[in-house]
Amino acid sequence: MSTLKRPLARQWWVFPLAAATVIFLVTALPRYVGLDPSQSLVETDRGPAFYPALVTHIFFGSVMLCCGVLQLWPWLRANHPKVHRWTGRTYVVTAIPTGLGALVTSQFPAAGPSQQVGNTFLAVLFLLFTVQGYRAARQRRFKDHREWMYRSYAMAFSIIANRFWGTVLIMIFVPDLMNGADLGTDDPTLASAAAASAWVSWVVNLLIAEWIIHRKPRRRRTDQASASRRVERQTPVSSSSGISTVPPS
Repeated sequence: MSTLKRPLARQWWVFPLAAATVIFLVTALPRYVGLDPSQSLVETDRGPAFYPALVTHIFFGSVMLCCGVLQLWPWLRANHPKVHRWTGRTYVVTAIPTGLGALVTSQFPAAGPSQQVGNTFLAVLFLLFTVQGYRAARQRRFKDHREWMYRSYAMAFSIIANRFWGTVLIMIFVPDLMNGADLGTDDPTLASAAAASAWVSWVVNLLIAEWIIHRKPRRRRTDQASASRRVERQTPVSSSSGISTVPPS
C-alpha cells in the first residue's frame, strides 16, 4: 500500500515523537529565552565560550527537532512534497549550528572524559550524517537520503532520550538522589551515571535507526518467501540415475 493511501493509524509512531518533542521544548526552552545564565539547567561556569555555544545549540536545535518530526512523517512527504522539501532545508540549515554548538559544549563536560568523548562522537556523527543526507538528496539518491536522515534524526533525538536514560540510570545507580539526598555534581557515582547516559542516549537511538533502515517490511518478506517456494516447486531435482524427480504437470 502506498504512503498516500496508508491510513494515519499505521503512522502512529509520529505522534509520540511529536509529543515528546513538544514536552521537551516546553519544559526546557523557556529557561534560555531570556539569555540569563542563572536560569540554565546546567552549570554555565565552564569558560566564556560555553554559554554562547549552549544557547546557539538550544535555539537552533529547537527548530531542527520540530522540522525533524515533520521530515519523518510519511503522510506529509507524500501529500505535501513542497512542505517536506522546505522543512528538510530548514532542518539542514539549523542542524549545522546545532551540531557545532554541541561540539563546543561537549569539550566542557560536567562528568569527566567519558562524557566528553561520548558527546563529541555524538556531535561529529550528527554533522556527518546530516551532510551525507543533504548530498544524497542533491544527487537525487532519495533512498540513501532517507537512510542518512534517519541516522541524523536518531542523533538529534538523543537530547530528548538523554532525559529518559539519565533518570533511569540515576534510579539504578544513585537511588539515594531520588530520595532527596544532596550528593552534589562531583559525586563519582552520579558523574558515572551522567557519562553513561551520554553514550546510551545516542547509541541506542542509532541502533534503532539501523534496524528501521535494514528491516524488511512484512509484505516484502511474505512475497519473497512465496517466490522462493514457487522456484523450489518448479526447479527439477535430478536423482542419482539422472531421471528428473519432478512430477508431470
